[in-house]
Amino acid sequence: MTVEEAQETLRSWQEQDLATRQRMVGARGVASREQLAGLTGLQQMQKLLEGEFPAAPISETMDFVLMHVEFGRAIFQGKPSAKLLNPLGTVHGGWYATLLDSAVGCAVHTAMPVGRAYTTLELKLNIVRSLSLKVPLVRAEGYTVHVGKQVATAEGRLMGHDGTLYAHASTTCLVFEVPPAK
Repeated sequence: MTVEEAQETLRSWQEQDLATRQRMVGARGVASREQLAGLTGLQQMQKLLEGEFPAAPISETMDFVLMHVEFGRAIFQGKPSAKLLNPLGTVHGGWYATLLDSAVGCAVHTAMPVGRAYTTLELKLNIVRSLSLKVPLVRAEGYTVHVGKQVATAEGRLMGHDGTLYAHASTTCLVFEVPPAK
């Protein structure tokens, strides 16, 4: 990727970030069971992205946002900042893990039919490069590998606007039936 292409990608990501954050300005919280009822996982994620459901509180705490969803795929974007630094002055590994867990988990979520949900059983993270405040934005893209009745797996990558790989991850999720509301 050329320097010009990387700069154009960064401008595009910044514009998309602003538009997405403006659309999702509503309340932070968790969608109610009534809101989620009768919707597939993809429909639920689309409503979140469109600002119809509240954004998860962790997205504000950790400064990342859902950027895109489609069946079997989810993209989150995050901004490294001083509040995320470890004592060595680089972004804490927990932030990588949170961003990638969100991407791979939500990729699985998009593949859930009505009445089914998941929970993470295992997250495997490989950090291959440190993140500093010189990196303006990163994207975590997750995609499903297998979605079955009881188990789902997904993989993801954390990338910079210039194509630099910072980390990659895989997850195994337990798939289950959503218990009826009481």
